[in-house]
Amino acid sequence: MVTTAALAPAVLMASPAFAAGSDAPAAGKQPAPTAPDQAVPDHTAPAPDQGEEDRKTILAIIADPMASEYMKEAGRKAIADGPQAMRKFIEVDQHKIRMDDYRIAILRLLQNAGPGLKEGINKILDTGDTIEKLRHFYDVTQHELRDDDNKVEISRLIGTGGPAVKEAGKKALKGTPADRAQFLKTGRFLAQASDDRVELARIDESWDGPILSEAIGKLLNGSPTPAELRHFLEVTQYELRDQDNRVAIAKIIDGGGPELVKAGRAALAGTAADRTEFLKTGQHEARAKDQAAKDKEKPTPGKDGKGGDAKGDGSAAGSGTGATTGNTATTAQGRTGAPLATTGAGDQTTLIAGGAGTALVAGAGLMLAARMRRAGAKG
Repeated sequence: MVTTAALAPAVLMASPAFAAGSDAPAAGKQPAPTAPDQAVPDHTAPAPDQGEEDRKTILAIIADPMASEYMKEAGRKAIADGPQAMRKFIEVDQHKIRMDDYRIAILRLLQNAGPGLKEGINKILDTGDTIEKLRHFYDVTQHELRDDDNKVEISRLIGTGGPAVKEAGKKALKGTPADRAQFLKTGRFLAQASDDRVELARIDESWDGPILSEAIGKLLNGSPTPAELRHFLEVTQYELRDQDNRVAIAKIIDGGGPELVKAGRAALAGTAADRTEFLKTGQHEARAKDQAAKDKEKPTPGKDGKGGDAKGDGSAAGSGTGATTGNTATTAQGRTGAPLATTGAGDQTTLIAGGAGTALVAGAGLMLAARMRRAGAKG
């Protein structure tokens, strides 16, 4: 009996009916454990792995868009070499590589740099001994210097451009750095296209050649891009001008004089500049030569056409003195120079013959005078 009485309370306490009585908490809503039942933090547990933290840091560094291939390669190598290499990369190597990367990036700015930016680049590469200086130049200073160069370039375009370029350029100068960059990137070409259209219309109005005029009309009636308009003005128009010049020269020398034909053919065989010069001055010089040759061929007024100097009275002037000196023998033309054979008559014979001739002439004169007197007496 004593044993039974002792076991009864223990059975009742373990009975499910008792445990699930009306005073028991609902299932799933157990009270929080008492303080002695809570887990106590173990301060003796090891800290997170430093190597793993360094690995994550390096991966973030080489994932940066500014990271160069050299930075990426060095970071991956440090991870592969272990904890000490990773720690050295984070504390030392990455900073050296980053400075080199900034220097390379700054050097690349030279490609499209103006005078001011080029000077600034050379200066920072000489004095930029810290990463802070290099970073500030790349992030801030380069943009300031580039805008200064843009202002200078826009001012130059305003000075040399047409009305549309001048107007757009002045507007950009009054705007922001972004406005100036946009003008130099696209705005200047759109404004230039407007000026080019005006210039092409002016050329068409003043040019006489059909080939160039036809091409200008076709271009303007289409939808040309600014680049096409500029290329036509800078290249195509001169090619077409030369074609028109060739046609004009061929027409000029057709039926022209010898000098004109000669000069025209030389121009056709020469350069475009030769043809332009022929049309400007060469053709006129050649025409003048041809005209001079024609004038030279005309007979001189007052001449007899034979080139003689005979006088109209039939008299001839002599230059001799009538006295003979030295050897009186005559040398035959084309002979050996021997004297002609004498006739046996001396100088006296010559004088007598001369006197007889004179007497005959005088007698004839007397007879003529006597006849005239007789005729007068009969009348």
